[in-house]
Amino acid sequence: MKYLTKEVKIGLMAVVSIIVLFAGMQFLKGLNLFNKGNEYYAKFDNVSGLSASSPIYANGFKVGVVKKIIYDYNNPKNILALVELNKKLQLPVGTTAAISSDLLGNVKMELRFGKNPVELMETGDTIKGEIARGSMDKAADMLPQLEAMIPKVDSILMSLNKLLADPALASILHNVDGVTANLTTTTSELNTLTASLNKQMPQMLKKADGVLANTEGFTRQLNEMDLAATMNKVNATMDNLQQTTDKMNSKEGTLGLLLNDRALYNNLNATMYHADSLMMDLRLHPKRYVHFSVFGRKGN
Repeated sequence: MKYLTKEVKIGLMAVVSIIVLFAGMQFLKGLNLFNKGNEYYAKFDNVSGLSASSPIYANGFKVGVVKKIIYDYNNPKNILALVELNKKLQLPVGTTAAISSDLLGNVKMELRFGKNPVELMETGDTIKGEIARGSMDKAADMLPQLEAMIPKVDSILMSLNKLLADPALASILHNVDGVTANLTTTTSELNTLTASLNKQMPQMLKKADGVLANTEGFTRQLNEMDLAATMNKVNATMDNLQQTTDKMNSKEGTLGLLLNDRALYNNLNATMYHADSLMMDLRLHPKRYVHFSVFGRKGN
């Protein structure tokens, strides 16, 4: 052990530290030095910020990592990304890779599987890549519409400022305050009226029950009456009245003659006239008709 001098031990410690540091850096990048995965290439014409150690997802689950970016200076549109995927992951033919980013600027790669699950890609094959349209791209598409809306919004704000500065609005708000106060007073009065009605309601219900009981008794009495006999009596009375009316309209009987005989009416009228004249003459000349004397009647 004479070779393990102090200098050798320090050198071995430095080598081990470098190896551990390298392994830790690779682990932080998402690379596993002890469990190698399957390697594929993804071809892009624009990597949009994709770099080594960028994560790779399939259906929202992390399945690999980007190992390095290979840039072709002779053909700038031909950019290859060497990716390492989990050995358990099988890629159907027609699988594509899309680069996307979130609002915080984090870039990732998403795998979109092909439709044929039987025909699979081989390790080392090239995956067709594209740029996914994220929320930022959609927001950028909306910028022209927002710019067109800014003048309209500015005009609306100016109109709103003019409306708020109008004294009539202050008057309306003042009136609204008055109306609100009146409504508050009305509500209080309604509450008081409701409370009073609630107190009187038992008595009103008791009286209503009495009225209903009387009505029920009256209805029961009506039901107990012999309506058929009563109607027969009414019909008989109507018949007698009809007979009396017929006799009055005919010329038979004293009352009929009095009502329908014109000559008899004229005679009665003349008799009444003469009787009236006699009574008047009697009042005016009583001596013509009455001769009274204590000593008896004298000769003419």
